[in-house]
Amino acid sequence: MLAGALLALTQGLGMNLVSANLLQIQGSLGATTNEATWLMAAYMAPNVSLSLLLIKIRAQYGLRNFAELSIVGFVLVSLMHLFVNDLQSAVVVRFFSGIAASPMSSLGFLYTLESFPPQKKMNVGLCLALTNIALAMPIARLVSPFLLEFGQWHGLYLMEIALALMSFAAVYLLPLTPPPRAKVIERLDVISYLLLAVGFGSLAIVLTLGRLYWWFEAPWIGVLLAAAIASLTAMATIELNRKNPLIDVRWLTSREVLHFTGALLVFRIVLAEQSSGAFSFFQVLGLQNEQLANLAWIILAASIAGGVICAVLMKPGREPHIHALSLCLIALGAYWDSLATNLTRPAEMYASQAMIAFASALFLPPALAGGMMSALKKGPNYILSFIVVFLLTQSLGGLFGSAVFGTFVTWREKVHSHALVQHITLLDPLVAQRTSQLGGAYARVLTDSALRNAEGLALLSQQATREANVLAYNDAFLLVAVIAAFALMALLAHVAFTAIASRIAPQPATT
Repeated sequence: MLAGALLALTQGLGMNLVSANLLQIQGSLGATTNEATWLMAAYMAPNVSLSLLLIKIRAQYGLRNFAELSIVGFVLVSLMHLFVNDLQSAVVVRFFSGIAASPMSSLGFLYTLESFPPQKKMNVGLCLALTNIALAMPIARLVSPFLLEFGQWHGLYLMEIALALMSFAAVYLLPLTPPPRAKVIERLDVISYLLLAVGFGSLAIVLTLGRLYWWFEAPWIGVLLAAAIASLTAMATIELNRKNPLIDVRWLTSREVLHFTGALLVFRIVLAEQSSGAFSFFQVLGLQNEQLANLAWIILAASIAGGVICAVLMKPGREPHIHALSLCLIALGAYWDSLATNLTRPAEMYASQAMIAFASALFLPPALAGGMMSALKKGPNYILSFIVVFLLTQSLGGLFGSAVFGTFVTWREKVHSHALVQHITLLDPLVAQRTSQLGGAYARVLTDSALRNAEGLALLSQQATREANVLAYNDAFLLVAVIAAFALMALLAHVAFTAIASRIAPQPATT
């Protein structure tokens, strides 16, 4: 179990250290915000699809070989970060880091589940495995200030290298129980996977960078979307005509799977309130990770508590009740956050963010267990198809949620900024007085009154932009609360309809 937690943390920190410190990293590498965000896109492009191929590689060549080679590759790629001194080399290393980190999440799952008996793997083991993955985000924000102070970009990855070496020792000292090998890889599997990788990778890049370069402005966004559609269409055409498909497209488009996919996508969108909302909101107000440490501790504790409570409560048939509680907590927490002002500080969001972190740890394990059991009922060949659904809703779904949230904030900021700036005119006595007061701060260095007024007007414009951002984030938090509330009502309606249908259904005759 400790080895599983170590592997999950090692993989999670590799992904979250960049996203949590993007502003500091761009200064270290001499890059703009848009250029630095390519580090995240390069990591996610191969990472979102590689787990699918690794499942078959593990089954054919053995779990032991898979684990040893994977951890060696991860250690070597982690060491490559020490030789990065510019943006171009950093993007290349992050691409290989995304490849090397993909098997680490699988190993973290397998090591956590290994210590549980079969009857506990799909409830207690699954809850703890998913909780381990969720802990990397707050821990990355807690350790980042010390690592950046130690060595900036290189300091961030010294800890990852240490964790990778510890994971290397754990994998070699604690071998997993090897399942029987089977020849499962076919030639067409490679072609189908390459098409899937191109499609998912292109979508990952678009979702990561689209809101920064803006969706309708950069021509390459359209090119990547066209490539994604063409690749995924070609892959589906091949798979529909195979006797033993890599992915069962017909099952993926069934009503039950589409319902499951939609539910998980909605969940990823509302969870963007925490991953892309609260911390970004405080960054707009000028706070850094040092000032957000207590908030990260609260989120960390709430995530652990949610995982433990979920392990205690999760049993077959309780999934709707757990999901209803999760959606209720998210709706209340997001609505609470939507009341923020420019004077709001992390202490005012401790309770709301704890509710959302607790709800996120509650929601995913029952959904994943239910979907996996549904796939197992169809047969072991459907596990790969289910993994595609899980990857689509978690990896790409997380990127989609962040893209939707960030795009909505950008749009609302422009709307509020336009409305506020309309009222800033020096013909208004209050505006003129405020401008004079703000410009008075430069009285000792600027003797020209016109220059002081210009500086005061610039400061007033900055305050207006800050207020527009605060209002935009409030709108986004409120939107998340509304989406969660509608999802809760839809869930309750579905449960009620199912209960009524089961009661009025004719009962089988008894003899």
